[in-house]
Amino acid sequence: MKGIHHLGLAVSDLAGSSSFFCDLLGWNKVRKIDDYPAIFVSNGRIMFTLWQTGDGSTPFDRNRSIGLHHAALKMDSKEELMKSYKNIEKSDLVHVKFSPEPLRGGPAQHMICIEPSGIRVEFIWAPE
Repeated sequence: MKGIHHLGLAVSDLAGSSSFFCDLLGWNKVRKIDDYPAIFVSNGRIMFTLWQTGDGSTPFDRNRSIGLHHAALKMDSKEELMKSYKNIEKSDLVHVKFSPEPLRGGPAQHMICIEPSGIRVEFIWAPE
């Protein structure tokens, strides 16, 4: 195996989740399937499929649910981490759990936010 081709995320707010990746993080819509419905988003290295859930979907509880606990995105630089944080903190649709801080004493830095459908997304920068 060479890696992950894409990661499929079940989302309750397809437009909001797509906007999180595309408008706030600068990713691109690769493909949209209206009858499923789904939107594929990518930054050129990572691809997520955002699948719209149906009525009555249950929010993920990271302490009780089986499934994706969070997605961790590797940042190219500390500056890119801070730039993403500043874009995200301006949004009324995204909840920042904590701003960039040292990861296990540093020098690596990370932050976590909750995107519009309730999925935890971590951003990590670590020196090579």
